[in-house]
Amino acid sequence: MFEPTLTFTLSNAKDEEIKQILSEVYLALKEKGYNPESQIVGYILSEDPTYITTNRGARSLIKQLDRDDMLRAMVRSFLGVEK
Repeated sequence: MFEPTLTFTLSNAKDEEIKQILSEVYLALKEKGYNPESQIVGYILSEDPTYITTNRGARSLIKQLDRDDMLRAMVRSFLGVEK
């Protein structure tokens, strides 16, 4: 049986990059004893980098991402929608 060709678009690549960075930030926050969900939500709502620990370079990583892009990727992921 042949499997259909998977279409790979830039938005999929961007979503994967966002997912990878958020996963690393989540791990760094958890490692330091923070509630990762609350801290990431606080960062997204305020864009205040102090919500994110410097552990594992998490603060530098998350600052590479645009908040609007993060939210779009999260909504698409939550709804299981591909762009």
